[in-house]
Amino acid sequence: AVKAEKAGKKLTAEQQQAQAIWLERENRKPDLEGRDRHISKMRSDYGTIFDYRLPGQSIGRSWEIYHNIWYMLCMMFIGMALFRLGFFSNKLSTSTYAMVLIIGYGIGIPMGLIIFFSTGVGLSLGAYVDAYRVPHGALDDFRRYFLCIGHASLIILVFRSRVIPWLMKGLSNVGQMAFTNYLMQSIICTLFFYGYGLGYYNHLKYHQLYFVVGAVWIFQIIFSAIWLHYFLFGPFEWLWRSLTYWKFQPMSLKQEKKKPLSS
Repeated sequence: AVKAEKAGKKLTAEQQQAQAIWLERENRKPDLEGRDRHISKMRSDYGTIFDYRLPGQSIGRSWEIYHNIWYMLCMMFIGMALFRLGFFSNKLSTSTYAMVLIIGYGIGIPMGLIIFFSTGVGLSLGAYVDAYRVPHGALDDFRRYFLCIGHASLIILVFRSRVIPWLMKGLSNVGQMAFTNYLMQSIICTLFFYGYGLGYYNHLKYHQLYFVVGAVWIFQIIFSAIWLHYFLFGPFEWLWRSLTYWKFQPMSLKQEKKKPLSS
């Protein structure tokens, strides 16, 4: 439409519509009133937040499941293949893990930097579209594959080195209670940020959020160690296991020790 207009041609109704839509996107300004309404809602009571978030979450999660199914399946299949190869069981050679670490970080980190600097540093939408024919977000899934495998290799190498065995033990406890810790993060953060808790939503600067992340991690490492000192499973793992077998499962270590030995 822009080229046709510059050439002095009369625009069709379709071109006029496309041009109007484009100009609206190119000149979009922050909706300050909408921002303030959003912050006010998120600082309110549980019922208000639930009603406010439900429509968007329902649509968003449905869209993600439908459109990201292939990404999720690929991650699962890659994980299954690596498990069968013994990657996650610490069965491969140190040189293999080191090589995978170099490849994973060597490709994943540059991809992440390319995505960040090409999409987030002062480029207008028009300048971005004119400069690049393919959106850099298309690289995002591949970046995740390489970075995930790099992270896993690094953790295994640190575990093998036995430099910080206490941290490895702490992480293993967290992993043994992965379901509980996953849900616990949501519970802790909603109580910390939302209005029915401490109400810190939009009160912290960006860098301050990392202190929240660190505090949650430290708490979960300590909590998991204490919990597994007395119990076989995390609370949500126990609930899931009981629902799976449709029968209350033994929970405490004392119950497990009292079980008679099978002949």
